[in-house]
Amino acid sequence: MPLRPTRPTILLAVLLALGWIAAGRIAEAAGSSYVALGDSYSSGLGTGAYVDRGCRRSTDAFPDRVAAARPGTALTSVACAGATTDDVLRRQLDALTTATSLVTLTIGGNDAGFTTVLVRCALPMWVARCGPPVERARRTIRRALPGRLDRLYAEIRRRAPAAIVVIAGYPRLFNGIDCGAATFFSRDDQRLLDGTADLLRDVTRGRARAAGFRFADVVPAFRGHAVCDRPEWLNGLSSPLRESFHPNAAGHAEGYAPAVLRAAG
Repeated sequence: MPLRPTRPTILLAVLLALGWIAAGRIAEAAGSSYVALGDSYSSGLGTGAYVDRGCRRSTDAFPDRVAAARPGTALTSVACAGATTDDVLRRQLDALTTATSLVTLTIGGNDAGFTTVLVRCALPMWVARCGPPVERARRTIRRALPGRLDRLYAEIRRRAPAAIVVIAGYPRLFNGIDCGAATFFSRDDQRLLDGTADLLRDVTRGRARAAGFRFADVVPAFRGHAVCDRPEWLNGLSSPLRESFHPNAAGHAEGYAPAVLRAAG
């Protein structure tokens, strides 16, 4: 004949069950899932030390610093140097889940071909003119990029509906001085390029806000720390060449990370 549980036994079982449920909720609340998406400005290209040679991911990049500043945060970085909006859509969004609580993203520079533009503008004026490639980049930013961002942002929200999403912009690279021995940026070239960076920021910020996302403007943080400033948080022409015109470790630690943390709240 089976034994019938007594009331104290049933009460103990209920209390134990409630305890396990509460403990599970506390553990769930204590943990935070953070996914870093995007291009080289999120992966950490420019810092010089990488844990992923293919995508140039670095523990000196701002996502690692943001995660370290938020206790209990588990970071998954799928950011990859060279990524475009289409690359993020196709290759990075599987990292997002309904449990993701924070997402950061830098994107748009490669869609506009900004690296190619910089290479052209760094050449002497008698070899290549800076204006035409800059104008092509501006047309892409104005006409094509908004729609691409809208599609990407909508998919991020669909996959991570509860997440805080912070879109981080790009800094101005120049301060009006070209101190590089192998570059030929005129003051006009630098103003043109910085103005294009501002346009990219404005378009990205506008689409981010339309999607209900937060925006981290890093232009103020990098003021006084451009290429050729002292101290500079952005590499000038570097060896290897791919390190050029990207934030160094100080740029991520002192420029990007505080701006992203403020935006994330």
